[in-house]
Amino acid sequence: MRRKILIDIKRKKQSFYRVLPQVNLAYTRTIRIPLKGISSVFLVFFFIASFVFNFVAAPTSGDVYAAVDSAETRKQLESELAQLEREMADYEKQIADYKKKGNTLQSEINRMNAQVSKLNTQIKAIMVTLQKVNREIDSTTTQIGVTETSIEKKRRIIGEMVQEIYRNENQGIFLTLLSNNDLSNFFTDLNNLASISDQLRFNLGELIGLKTDLSDQKEALALQKMDIETLRAYQEEQRKEINRTKQEKDSLLQVTKGKESEYQKVLVEKQKTAAQIRSRLFDVVGGGQLQFGDAYKLAKTAESATGVRAALILAVLNKESALGQNVGKCRYDVNPYYPDRASNPTTMKPNTDMPHFFAITKKLNLNPETTLVSCPIPKDGAYGGAMGYAQFMPSTWVGFEKQIASLTGHNPPSPWNAQDAFMATALYLKGAGAANASLYQEKVAAAKYYAGGNWSRHLSGYGAKVLDMAAAFEQDIATLNS
Repeated sequence: MRRKILIDIKRKKQSFYRVLPQVNLAYTRTIRIPLKGISSVFLVFFFIASFVFNFVAAPTSGDVYAAVDSAETRKQLESELAQLEREMADYEKQIADYKKKGNTLQSEINRMNAQVSKLNTQIKAIMVTLQKVNREIDSTTTQIGVTETSIEKKRRIIGEMVQEIYRNENQGIFLTLLSNNDLSNFFTDLNNLASISDQLRFNLGELIGLKTDLSDQKEALALQKMDIETLRAYQEEQRKEINRTKQEKDSLLQVTKGKESEYQKVLVEKQKTAAQIRSRLFDVVGGGQLQFGDAYKLAKTAESATGVRAALILAVLNKESALGQNVGKCRYDVNPYYPDRASNPTTMKPNTDMPHFFAITKKLNLNPETTLVSCPIPKDGAYGGAMGYAQFMPSTWVGFEKQIASLTGHNPPSPWNAQDAFMATALYLKGAGAANASLYQEKVAAAKYYAGGNWSRHLSGYGAKVLDMAAAFEQDIATLNS
């Protein structure tokens, strides 16, 4: 026997039932209740159902204590991170001061020592951040469990309500009238049935909301897991960098034997070699799509318009797309990992990003079917869909279009145009506090560029890596301008 759907059991003239989803009415036990006095029974039923649902969703005393403990732990971890960030800022000032003092052997040794101390502090900050993200993963996993339980309860309540409506629909209005002793009871019963229909629509709305929350929670979990992997990989990079710096220091002392005159000879050769290497690298940065000299000019123009440091703009774009080398490999509507490795069937979010993507490509006369975007994160259902050099999501890009157009003169601006993308990156970083800012403020802005409201857990990873890259670009810029 096929599953009954609402269109089978509801008269066509009451159209609001026909838009309801399919509901399984195959319950193992059916209790028939006389229509007379049904209002009081339904009131009791809804009271019990509401109580059960609220009991499931409401926190127990243990949950309250756990929440308090979690909040206190989070506050403690954030305090530790703030202290470590202050220490790193001090080391960065020391390193900058040693550079200003000139190219002497002692200043170079001091700079290397400060660099090692900074890297060690960076590793400590990563460890604290890992603890924080792990706790967030535990919290999100718990929220997913609670939401799934709430969804199941709502489904059960909705099923019981639809079943009761179905039974009373079979009885019909004429039999309902005959079963009541007086007319007032008859109208009371009809009002109660109308109330049940309203409650049904309300519960369906809540069920849809719970499913949306569940999808968001699963995506947050996927991003948090990716954050863990990224932080651990960067932690290993920092450890290797410490070893490289120590070996460089030992090698320098061995070659110069602690003599300033010998160090100056080494420095001349080192600078000559570095200049030759940089001049070769200018031709290939960005996979041949954008020479470093051209990229610097675009970044300098964006710096003049926004006050955001050119080296920071270059670092963010290099981190996001290798200055345009990697601007996406996936279609907007096909998740390459589905269904084996992901829960969402599309690369781009259907409701929040696809409509904007269609509008953007239409204005630019591009075919959305062949315009590639960033791929989704596999396994847990996180979406992709970032566009062009700057890797903006469509819903984010549309918020900057007017500002970009006013500064570049391109109307409409394009995420796949280098000038527009550089300006978009600079505008976003400016809005995040990076204009004429300290190194710490630049690090925060870079983390916001990557993670939006979750920026705090990316200071020690993405933010720090962008700042290191910006420092390297500053040296390249100095060589280019010398």
